[in-house]
Amino acid sequence: MLPLKKAPKHICILRLSAIGDISHMLPIIHTLQNVWPQTKITWIIAKTEYSLLKGMENIEFIVFDKSRKWRAYRDIYQALNKRSFDILLHMQMSLRASLASLLVKAPLKLGFDRKRAHDLQWLFCNYHIPYQPKQHVIDSFFGFLQTLGIQQRFLEWHIPVSQEQQQWAQKQLKSDKPWLCIAPCSSQSYRNWTVAGYQQIARYALQQGMNVLLVGGNRTIEQDYANKIQQYCHHQCLDLTGKTSLKQLVALLQQVKVILSPDSGPAHLGTACGKPVIGLYACTNPDRARPYLSADTVINQYPQAVRDKYHKNIDELPWGIRVRDAGTMERITVDMVKQQLDKFI
Repeated sequence: MLPLKKAPKHICILRLSAIGDISHMLPIIHTLQNVWPQTKITWIIAKTEYSLLKGMENIEFIVFDKSRKWRAYRDIYQALNKRSFDILLHMQMSLRASLASLLVKAPLKLGFDRKRAHDLQWLFCNYHIPYQPKQHVIDSFFGFLQTLGIQQRFLEWHIPVSQEQQQWAQKQLKSDKPWLCIAPCSSQSYRNWTVAGYQQIARYALQQGMNVLLVGGNRTIEQDYANKIQQYCHHQCLDLTGKTSLKQLVALLQQVKVILSPDSGPAHLGTACGKPVIGLYACTNPDRARPYLSADTVINQYPQAVRDKYHKNIDELPWGIRVRDAGTMERITVDMVKQQLDKFI
């Protein structure tokens, strides 16, 4: 049955979250649209992530709102009860997503290979992509298309942003000086670099003639990081932490020169905006999860962290294993970041 001999009429994609992985999905969507322009695409996606992609052309979204708990499944059932698809691309390894997959009627349900399919995802699929070792997340997603018979890759993102949102961002960033955007926090706090490190880099960028923009969500830790960076820099940064929608954040990132961030959603949105990202990696493997187009600007202390934690090299351990120990991100020094930032000054 696979690879397909002709384009299907209608595909359902199941990928609920998170922001970084949703960004990784966009080249997959655009490749499908370029290679199979007549194929209809329906995407089951989480509520927050939908707010980022709302307005994408030639794609139907069905929103899964996890805050509604069991009623979220009822909503999906009501949306799909009388519908069927040629293929389901089950692209999320979580029990929540797998339960939602049971509500999708499709003769071909394609998921990850058994070796990579966490949370028993393989049990919910009747076809599986071939196992490939040591892949970036985007490359693993392209494995679904390769299994269908698509070898082309269109590395396009195109997050829809309105003219009003672009004008708002331009108004915020009025200056002839280039902007460094610091997105200091990941949703996983063990990935965060030190406040002191960000403080010194922000002041250094200001001294070198750059403007500094601080962005993030409204969690307490993100507000605390931003406040301490601002205080250290005598409030010379523009702090929009917790003050933007996802689309406004994208509009801002489109205007900046370079982004500094750990492994986080904003880092991957930077790639989607065509911007270089200075990625800070010690806890997670950048070869698996770095900003996809910024290999040359990633600061990689992961191999050393793995050796000290497990007393083995990366090749001797499961792909993507993480180091969550306190102090791991302190392996990244201010001088390492300055060396990368100097490329943009």
